[in-house]
Amino acid sequence: MSKFIQLHLLTSYAPSNLNRDDLGRPKTARMGGSERLRVSSQSLKRNWRCSDLFEQALAGNIGIRTKRFGEQVLQQLIAKGIPEKKATEWTAAIAGQFGKLKKDSVEIEQLAHISPQEQQATFSLLEQLVAEDRAPSEEDLNLLTRKTSAVDIALFGRMLASSPEFNIEAACQVAHAISVHSVAVEDDYFTAVDDLNDGMDDRGASHIGESGFAAALFYSYICIDKELLVENLNNDLELANKAIAALVEAAVKVSPKGKQNSFASRAYASFVLAEKGEQQPRSLSVAFLKPVFGEDQAAEAISKLLQQVHNFDAVYGPCADSRKSLNAVAGEGSFSELVAFVAD
Repeated sequence: MSKFIQLHLLTSYAPSNLNRDDLGRPKTARMGGSERLRVSSQSLKRNWRCSDLFEQALAGNIGIRTKRFGEQVLQQLIAKGIPEKKATEWTAAIAGQFGKLKKDSVEIEQLAHISPQEQQATFSLLEQLVAEDRAPSEEDLNLLTRKTSAVDIALFGRMLASSPEFNIEAACQVAHAISVHSVAVEDDYFTAVDDLNDGMDDRGASHIGESGFAAALFYSYICIDKELLVENLNNDLELANKAIAALVEAAVKVSPKGKQNSFASRAYASFVLAEKGEQQPRSLSVAFLKPVFGEDQAAEAISKLLQQVHNFDAVYGPCADSRKSLNAVAGEGSFSELVAFVAD
């Protein structure tokens, strides 16, 4: 039976536009009959994965997501003196292992998630090919691996449509963050002034624009299958625990980057509930089907979240073997103890 770690977070963001839709406005969703603010799981995962906290904690164990790996390989071959035509043929064979290539190009059609070991294996192969002045053989091209030490691939998975045997199932599931209350997206009307305009001839602004924004208290949910994570990481339990600790710290402390220069809406989670056990996971989003109202929304949201935990336990039996929380609104709990709890 898998062992699951579940995280429930409440995070309050001041006026911001953290995650935009195709019109440049904050993303929203309807829930419980009312409009809610939303931050997509894709945005959250990328910001956590690319954060300084995550990269510093797991240096050497983070992969890259790119379509342009072939271009990097090609440039290295040319730099080592291989004629461009020959280098392009070799590169196409190598890059093609990571995904289908665009027509007449060494660029991969879809983003490929490539581990440090696979990158190193590729660059080592280049050295061998250059030294022996030969094209890669079928045996040489076995660059992909079914297991990895790249924690981001182990956590968030990998799908290679052209090589499904090397797909890696995600050990971590992340829900879209959604506000616990209804919202109305507003418009920030702004102008920019030309510093060298003395106003004698032209008193107008040099630029006028609008930017959508909203403020919200978000509920976020994360579920980690620890046994699958350990399996994905070649049964390296120590690395799995480091990955979980780094992910928790990033989820609690790292804000999405959208429009931060304009709004500076950075926040730590105000409340975090961590659960561990073999029970089937469940989100607590149902606690907020009825929007939270009132002057003390943080306290009310925390109360509703904990009440929903109790209600699920009352109906289904204990939904976790153990729990630990921190409450920055009330100044209760310890972040270091919470991280130690989830990474144990």
